[in-house]
Amino acid sequence: MKEDLLDIRAGIKAGRFVNEATVSQGIVQRLLHALGWPVYDTEVVAPEYSLSGRRVDYALCHPPREPIVMVEVKQIGQSKGADRQLFEYAFHKGVPMAVLTDGQEWHFFLPTEQGDYGERRVYKLDLLERDPEEARAGLERYLGYGEVRSGRAIEAARRDYRDAARKRTAQRTLPEAWTRLVEAEDELLIELLSDKVEDLCGVKPDPDSVAAFLRRQASSGTEASIGTAPRRAGRPARPASASTDPPHSVGYMFGGSWHQARSAREVMVGVFEELAKRDPGLPERFAALPKHGRKRRYIARTREELYPGSPHLASNALQLRSGWLVDAHASRSGIERRIKMACEVARIEYGKDLQVNLG
Repeated sequence: MKEDLLDIRAGIKAGRFVNEATVSQGIVQRLLHALGWPVYDTEVVAPEYSLSGRRVDYALCHPPREPIVMVEVKQIGQSKGADRQLFEYAFHKGVPMAVLTDGQEWHFFLPTEQGDYGERRVYKLDLLERDPEEARAGLERYLGYGEVRSGRAIEAARRDYRDAARKRTAQRTLPEAWTRLVEAEDELLIELLSDKVEDLCGVKPDPDSVAAFLRRQASSGTEASIGTAPRRAGRPARPASASTDPPHSVGYMFGGSWHQARSAREVMVGVFEELAKRDPGLPERFAALPKHGRKRRYIARTREELYPGSPHLASNALQLRSGWLVDAHASRSGIERRIKMACEVARIEYGKDLQVNLG
């Protein structure tokens, strides 16, 4: 078959196939014969197959007189728009596979699947662009006589269609996934960007600065375009206790007392200290949680356990009075996430038993 493909390629380049008849006889029939089809048995390879007053160039049948693949042939360069007509033929008859070709380009469709014409195309082959061996493999996979008769060709096409559909779904979901990562101030995303900045300029940015940058990027096409300020994702509301909470101050309310702090990190350490004082076993139970961050733990006995594979982050560890180390390399959203986890371990209600203002 490789020799057939090489000769056909040469003929296409030389302009030997001047109309549909020459494409049909000199390319399509020749390749069907090379693929094992009995081209002279008109009950298996039915030319000019009639369907409700319409005709399709070839109906490939199995069993005889029962079309399983329809092939529509056009002049080279003239196949555009012919897929609609072919789909109508194949869909009306319930034929699982349809092939549209101008001799050079071969388009393989599953007419009964979902989606527009392009989404139901499972394979495109250009005989001039593909290596002859790759072209042979593609034709054998979808159009080999033995493959079609056994059902393997149709199943392979359906498998490829499902794979392509899943990839399209994933691609359509990318914008939403990106937005959610940014809104959640995903720690791995922040760390990756921080590390790259450090690689480029030698200075590691503050996680809050990275989170703010990502929010601005995400909002540039939406909120910024209508003149509204970017929203801080996940920022906690200020406690409502006006008598003990100085206006706009950073800190936390626990046990009826307001504890002022200089930063969100200081709030986190203070909360861990308060909860550990109330329950000395809390740090160990927190450390035993099955899921912390994607790349590191939030609390550990040693810096090596806290930052596995990232010794350059060791300076970010803050030590509790109990000796446990807490990871402080996080944005406000990340710090809030750690505090919420601690509340769950301590069995207290975040926002009620413990109120925080991270600034």
